[in-house]
Parts: sequence; structure tokens; C-alpha cells
Amino acid sequence: MITAWQVRDWRIRVADLYADVRAEPDPEAAHRAWAQGRAALLREHPATAVPAAARASFTPEVAPYDPAMRFVVPVLGADAERREVPTPTDGVVPFERVGRVELSGVGSLDVWWLDSYGGGIFIPLRDAAPRTYDGGRYLLDTVKGADLGGTRDALVVDLNFAYQPSCAYSSDWVCPLPGPGNRLEVAVEVGELYVPAEA
Repeated sequence: MITAWQVRDWRIRVADLYADVRAEPDPEAAHRAWAQGRAALLREHPATAVPAAARASFTPEVAPYDPAMRFVVPVLGADAERREVPTPTDGVVPFERVGRVELSGVGSLDVWWLDSYGGGIFIPLRDAAPRTYDGGRYLLDTVKGADLGGTRDALVVDLNFAYQPSCAYSSDWVCPLPGPGNRLEVAVEVGELYVPAEA
């Protein structure tokens, strides 16, 4: 059983990891540090979603960094939409669409705001890559510290930092998954690739 203190520590460590990413001027070096830090958390932290029996040997696979997959883009207008995601542990998790980003040569992704205590930007994606978890991946989840930065008018959207949600590793976790506005027709062959955790 994962305790509240373990989840708190996980979130602190994730936030610290992304703070280091934002502070590193070289995106490729930041990506390398992120991949190493995330691997250590998934393998060693008590609040990891990786089943206990699989942790000792678990290593996430992360594609090499591709600078063409890093975008600093404005958040464009989009029609208002509300999604309410029912979960067995957190009740209904509400999201409001606050805009969209256009990624040249890749496609468009909706930008969501977690409309509950704490708030936060949320950008999931689902793409055509064969090594992507069927439920998709996350790019930004700022309420949990996964924030690549930006300005008041633009976001850093770096597909190299796409990662598997907790439910990719264990059915004990329930995750909000990408809706129609967060599905891409192209294969995004960067970021964390799906490796099932063998329990």
C-alpha cells in the first residue's frame, strides 16, 4: 500500500527533476538527465506504478533526443469544452479545454486545464507509433510537476519528453487518457517507449 507521504515525496522528486530540466540550457542534456532521473524513480521509489516484483530489473526505454521534436509554441484559441473523467480513486476529474498548440509537421493538440484544487496544464497525446502504450502518453501534467516551461504566451512542448502514464505499468492505476483533440495521425518515435512491466 502506497502512503500519502510516499506520494508526496514522489511529487517533490518529479517537480525537482523538471526544475532541473528547465534550468539546463541544452535540451539534449536536459533530456538525458530526465531519462536517467525518471528511470531511477520508476525502479526505486516506493510510489512507483511499476509492480514491486518487476522493479529491480525494470528500465524504461527512451528514444534518442531529436531536436526537431522540440517546439516553443503559442497557445491558440479553441472552443470551450469540458471533460469529466470518472476514476475509482479520485472521483470525477474535471478538465476544461483552454486552447490548442500547433506542432509543425506533427499536428494539433488540445491544451487542458485541470479544473479542481491545484489546477494545472495537461497535454496528453496518442499517436501512431507502434511502441506507444495503447492509452497514450503524457507531455505536460503541471499539477504533478511535469512542466517544461515557457512564457505567458507560449509553451515548451518537447515530444522527446513524452512519457507513459501510471496505468501503462499497472491496472491498479486509472489515468485520464487522450480525447479526440489529442490524437495524432503521425508516429511520434521519440520519448519514452512502451515497455510492459513484467510482474
